Amino acid sequence: MSTGNEEPKISSYLKPPREDTPLRRRARQRAQHAQRAQRAPRYRTSFLPPLWILLAAGAFPLLFVLSMFWLRQAQKENGQASNAVPSERFVVTATLEATSIIPSSFYEWLTATPPSAPTPTPTIVMEFQHFASATPSFSLYNSDIVFVCYVNESDEICVMKADGSGLRQITDRPGTDWYPSFSPDGRSIIFSSQGRGDFNIFRMDLNGDDLQQLTHNMGDNYAPALSPDGTRIVFASTSGGGQNIWVMNHDGSNPIRLTHDTRDDVDPVWSPDGQRISFTSTRHSAGDLMVMNADGSNLRQVTHGISVEGRNDWSSDNRYLTFYAGPAGDKDIYLVDVDCMSIDGGCGPDQIRKLTHGGNNKGPGFSPDGQWITFASQYDGDNEIFIVRIDGTELYQLTANRRADWQPRWGWQP
Repeated sequence: MSTGNEEPKISSYLKPPREDTPLRRRARQRAQHAQRAQRAPRYRTSFLPPLWILLAAGAFPLLFVLSMFWLRQAQKENGQASNAVPSERFVVTATLEATSIIPSSFYEWLTATPPSAPTPTPTIVMEFQHFASATPSFSLYNSDIVFVCYVNESDEICVMKADGSGLRQITDRPGTDWYPSFSPDGRSIIFSSQGRGDFNIFRMDLNGDDLQQLTHNMGDNYAPALSPDGTRIVFASTSGGGQNIWVMNHDGSNPIRLTHDTRDDVDPVWSPDGQRISFTSTRHSAGDLMVMNADGSNLRQVTHGISVEGRNDWSSDNRYLTFYAGPAGDKDIYLVDVDCMSIDGGCGPDQIRKLTHGGNNKGPGFSPDGQWITFASQYDGDNEIFIVRIDGTELYQLTANRRADWQPRWGWQP
């Protein structure tokens, strides 16, 4: 029986607790970690590739992104280079070909203005302030272009400023009105009309008033042009058979036949000094450009082998002729040195300057200052009026109608 003052006895099979030291605690923690690791599930890591494969796989996407960035930058730079010409002012110019024109100064004259960058399609240009004229008082703003406009299924005469502004129709009657040209002072227009039966030559003022018929009972008469002094009119007529070149006084009196050939001689034009007349002839099978004295003497051939057709014109310094030639549907504007008439048979295609390339272009005429050429072209699908520098650069479209506009001629009131 216990008395309560006795100390408790320790069982013989129990050992007294050991002193808990830091060393024992660390050992105990290591043992616990080892037991947990043994109980945890084991995962296989043998499927992981080597480190160099992981790095290579990560580098490929990075290289792809960088290459796409570099490609996009190169495309952007190329796009900027191809759009060097402002879209608001398209300039169409063809590649200028080497030629062999007589005299050699022709090269220097034609290449005085460097060519502009080409563009696919010309467009309407409304600003011309940067253009310079060789004649101080001449400008596109104060000069006019008269042309044929097809209105209500009828060929009529229209006129506009040479910058394309102020377009207005000045004839409106049945029949065909065509082949218009200005008087030397720019105050009246002569043209050919079928309004009263055969084609006859008429004259009117710039408003279409004061209409006068100048030819009578001479068959069909085409392409009239007043002499520089305003006293005579040259034209083509079927009077006597075929088309030949005639002259008459400015009032239609005293008509005189200048050429006598069984083939057609058409579209005569006075030289600026009034001493010579140029025209197109089929007397040598294909069309050729011809020049003769104002009285019909000293007939000379200017071109050969290029199939010249229709209207031509002289530069203001009497040195060059512009004309159109080529196969059907693909005609171009050309420039030839008048001195080619001193060569037997005239100049061939390799000695003639080609100013346009494509568009089916016809009926060229020089500006009064000799720095521009106007013509009709089918660049936009139907005939429209264009102007171009004499070296083939700076091609501008002046009309943009759904109707046909053609046979332009320049005029000016000095």
